[in-house]
Amino acid sequence: MRLSGRTAVVTGAASGIGRAMALRFAGEGMAVVLADVEAEPLAQIERELAAGGAGVSAHPTDVSDPKAVDALADAAEARFGPIHVVCNNAGVSGGGSPIWATTENDWSWVLGVNLMGVVHGIRTFVPRMLAHGEPGHVVNTSSVLGLSTGGGSIYSVTKHAVTRLSEGLWHDLRAANSAIGVSVLCPGMVATRIVTAERNRPAHLQDATADSERETRRLAMQERFLADGMPPELVAQMVVEAIEEGRFYVLTHPDQIRHQVEQRMRAILDGSEPAAAEPLVAPRPSADTQEKGTP
Repeated sequence: MRLSGRTAVVTGAASGIGRAMALRFAGEGMAVVLADVEAEPLAQIERELAAGGAGVSAHPTDVSDPKAVDALADAAEARFGPIHVVCNNAGVSGGGSPIWATTENDWSWVLGVNLMGVVHGIRTFVPRMLAHGEPGHVVNTSSVLGLSTGGGSIYSVTKHAVTRLSEGLWHDLRAANSAIGVSVLCPGMVATRIVTAERNRPAHLQDATADSERETRRLAMQERFLADGMPPELVAQMVVEAIEEGRFYVLTHPDQIRHQVEQRMRAILDGSEPAAAEPLVAPRPSADTQEKGTP
């Protein structure tokens, strides 16, 4: 698929992987529509892209709200016409407690953004992409934790759902004889601030009692992600290549992810207990990979 001259919508575009994808798409000659709940960082990336000469439009959007996603699509089409690439990338971490201690507010927040945000993006944009009939591609952000096993993480539950949702979307589009491509992005450890996504949690979904121990663990994990994680720019490069090549699974740390998938599938096929969870690792990319991934 040729990207130059086409239009991309990126949710979660104010930081991390979403920001890197927006910059990369603009570098490929695309118009970019940005969506996020963080208004000031969103305005900042809009100013940065506009200063570089890109066609850009930013819209504060809560992807858990279907009406907000509909409004995003209306505004995107009014500004740039047909949408060709949609990256359902907005996500939050949440959880951190045993599955039985996860609160109703936790479930509502994390499911609303991570899963229903992708559902709303598909429901809103795919019919419009089918209607205009031009080449298109949908990228849904899952996770290595959406392919592997481990503790009862609400985040992992949503990411497994996104992986399966993306596979179903691919099959449905093929059955409809559509040329729209689909990719599911499954990052390992990437240098983003998703671990501290609580900063964006709506007031009405916050729990009355704060967990100071969980917050301490979260901050320590955030430091590790930022220090050891893969640069988001490399992930954006992988996404562009997947769109151009029509590749479905996008694995940022393929050796680690493949091993975890094999362990999980082997346990299923053997009828044994779930495979042991494995810690996220952050292998340093080679010099060749760094050079290739630099926009």
